[in-house]
Amino acid sequence: MSGCRFIGPAGTPAFCSAAATCAGVRVWSLYVPNGRALTDPHYTYKLDWLAALRVSAEDWLRDDPAAPIALVGDWNIAPTDDDVWSMEFFAGATHVSEPERKAFNAIVDAQFADVVRPFTPGPGVYTYWDYTQLRFPKRQGMRIDFILGSPALAERVTHAEIVRDERKGKAPSDHAPVLVELRRD
Repeated sequence: MSGCRFIGPAGTPAFCSAAATCAGVRVWSLYVPNGRALTDPHYTYKLDWLAALRVSAEDWLRDDPAAPIALVGDWNIAPTDDDVWSMEFFAGATHVSEPERKAFNAIVDAQFADVVRPFTPGPGVYTYWDYTQLRFPKRQGMRIDFILGSPALAERVTHAEIVRDERKGKAPSDHAPVLVELRRD
């Protein structure tokens, strides 16, 4: 499959991450495995998958340091305490564990910046709200959807936002869209 890369440890089911190049920007659409619970085998798989993504991201930049690359999607990680409505509520759960946060930050350390946060400072700025507990009207969310950009992409970002209003209305997604505007080069 062209434009698709299977990321994951050898011998395990791989998640396909689709990519497209638009106006010279390579956009990778990701769904990071959920992890389910800290004791579930899917949690270990999630960490291994993130490690494989980091290696791939490092390779992409090594091959072309000037490449504008965006890693976008549902990361299923809240990398800071400000990214959840209550750390007390989430203590001992996936999405906020230290290994997940380290794995996310390893990708940031591989020169992929959170290009949205400078435009949407927290706390209290979220991209996801659980349906089952009616978290949206209570403003009890998580910021787990990200656009991480390579240096060449990050320098072109002129605006970013989380479109919370899209979460309102009939049968919305439990996630809000995350948008960036780029300067054309």
